[in-house]
Amino acid sequence: MNDMTHSAELSTPSKHAISEWPDTDALYRRFDTLVNQPMRPIRADAMERVRGWFDQHCNGSRKLFDDASRVIPGGVQHNLAFNYPFPLAIAKAQGAYLTDVDGNRYIDFLQAGGPTLLGSNHAEVREKVEAIVRDCGPVTGLLHEYEVKLAQLVCQEMPAIEMLRLLGSGTEAVMGAIRLARAYTRRKWIIKVGGAYHGWSDQVVYGMRLPGTGRMEAVGIPYGSTAHTQECNPNDLDALRRKLMLNRLRGGTAAVLVEPLGPESGTRPVTRDYNRQVRELCDEFGALLIFDEVVTGFRVGMGGAQGYFGVKPDITVLGKCLAGGYPMAGAIGGRRDVMMLLVGGIGSTSRRAFVGGTLSANPLSCVAGYHALLEAKRLDAAVVAGRAGDRLRRGLEQIIERLGLPYVVYNMGSIVHLQTSGVLLLDTSNLLKLIRRRNEAKARKHMMEEMGAAYTAHGLVTLAGSRIYTSLADTDDVIDDALNRFEDVFKLV
Repeated sequence: MNDMTHSAELSTPSKHAISEWPDTDALYRRFDTLVNQPMRPIRADAMERVRGWFDQHCNGSRKLFDDASRVIPGGVQHNLAFNYPFPLAIAKAQGAYLTDVDGNRYIDFLQAGGPTLLGSNHAEVREKVEAIVRDCGPVTGLLHEYEVKLAQLVCQEMPAIEMLRLLGSGTEAVMGAIRLARAYTRRKWIIKVGGAYHGWSDQVVYGMRLPGTGRMEAVGIPYGSTAHTQECNPNDLDALRRKLMLNRLRGGTAAVLVEPLGPESGTRPVTRDYNRQVRELCDEFGALLIFDEVVTGFRVGMGGAQGYFGVKPDITVLGKCLAGGYPMAGAIGGRRDVMMLLVGGIGSTSRRAFVGGTLSANPLSCVAGYHALLEAKRLDAAVVAGRAGDRLRRGLEQIIERLGLPYVVYNMGSIVHLQTSGVLLLDTSNLLKLIRRRNEAKARKHMMEEMGAAYTAHGLVTLAGSRIYTSLADTDDVIDDALNRFEDVFKLV
């Protein structure tokens, strides 16, 4: 075993996808080394060949992007779809592969941003969806048996969820969870971990992607919307305690909001014990603990990150895997006494936190989610995908070492991080550093985009050139094929 990882505690059962937790001290030392040396991008002559590949092989995608740019701002409807030098237009998704409109096939490590744990277009789930659409239609606006079945299954599998309220997306669920925490505690302050992404609602577009950046991305958002949002650097428990103490003098903290693996799905990983220590601080100061498990819910295991860490949050936010890759994936779960403030209905004399959504808990999403989770449990999908992530990480480590590159790779099961430019690892802990790093951040971001383009030209699709999701469909042969392709890319550096 190398110095990058140490075995998870012996008490961690094998039902979880994470076989070993990264040695965070070693990782942060390597992060510092990566960002404090000159970048190692794709060579200029090699990038010309990469761009030439797109020109020769992706005319259909380029044409569709040109058409899209006339009617869609920036030519894409979702940030995931952006791909340098232009987005791919996908015609088919099946298992471990994507095929674009020009007939090019790619190994799919984007996995739609994480929800397709079973691989794309899983047949057993698709058949159930087709049946419900045929017999009932996608939406009725009334109660359906599958919203009950899905809620029962989630409550059965997730240790801290006693009741579940389905919504339309992870962003909606975070909005509702914060409102619920404030309603329950009658407090205003929300503390998030700097760099974490919790959707795009006004109150959490704060300290996104880079810690210490506060409202840097809050264009169009009134100051009042983030007036009671605070951030602490990941792993800085002393800073969290200070904020909790200060807030106690100002009415108290409603909730601490965390991504349990660390900001941006572990891009800045937390220590193995961090969540337990945050739980203790929340108990001490009477704040609720919210786990944003939009990514980790069911991908880390059927019990999510809360099951892996053995830490029970008061409120859990779910999305992505919840609907098996089908639309309208979002939910708030938690303790019964907290969740009862989300009682639905039109008009009420009782105190409640209002949430809504015409298409929430529709039959299509619920049948997809229920059967996707049943399949994930039956096939042990999270563990299998986690083993694929382990195999990929080990192979990438060997390639990086063999080629003498400073890149950093690590994984938490099926969530694999491949840091080549380090743009999301820059130190922005104060305004002076932020200003000094601004131009460097642009250059490193472009390097990451070029790496992503080179991956694509070699038949690999990743998330922003730095994050890789593996799935049940990623066999050893798929991973070994991918490793050969990654090595071909790294030889262009």
